[in-house]
Amino acid sequence: MYELYIANKNYSSWSLRPWVLMRELGLAFNERLVPFSDGGIGANWDAFRSFSPTGKVPALKDGDTAVWDSLGIIEYLAERHTGVWPADSRARTWARCAAAEMHSGFGALREHCTMNCGIRVKQGQIPAALTRDIARLDELWGEGLQRFGGPFLAGDSFGAVDAFFAPVAFRAQTYGLILSPVAQAYANRLLSLPSMQQWQADALLETWREPGHEAEVKAAGILLEDLRSVA
Repeated sequence: MYELYIANKNYSSWSLRPWVLMRELGLAFNERLVPFSDGGIGANWDAFRSFSPTGKVPALKDGDTAVWDSLGIIEYLAERHTGVWPADSRARTWARCAAAEMHSGFGALREHCTMNCGIRVKQGQIPAALTRDIARLDELWGEGLQRFGGPFLAGDSFGAVDAFFAPVAFRAQTYGLILSPVAQAYANRLLSLPSMQQWQADALLETWREPGHEAEVKAAGILLEDLRSVA
């Protein structure tokens, strides 16, 4: 049985990626949630090093094998299970490029719209770099849906490339990002998946707050609503 190590569902966008993929593909695993520490990055390192050589989440354990980094986990699963990447070579190439772009790019989106599933925020001034990232999302999602017929980015079934953009759907919901109609419909499609609904429900039950993440949200704009449980 796989063991998937993740952090708080309210905050951890990287943890969501392999989690939602494995859920949607029906791959059995034991979830090991290790909360972020309020002691900062150094404290997280100490806590996470017991299962991840980088001191970061997510990490997958398969017997004696440890797999760290979300993209590394995806590729490990792809070697063992069908459906992770599309069977069609053209769709597979596109999906890998799009997932890698999300893995390494969209820095302004990450900086100004940190993941926080349980709140709704009215953004203040939107930086030009964030506007460019949103425009690129529109372009990329529209391209995949048009080329491969949808309803998912690389065809008719949910796969790794959709998992990589799943956190963006939560970000769009939290910050009210203005997307094109096609992109918004795709984000809504992701949010309606049973696995995404379960992740969000679990996130809303979390009562723990991480000061760094909360401060980033306050800097992003005006808090409109906090749907999370209170301790």
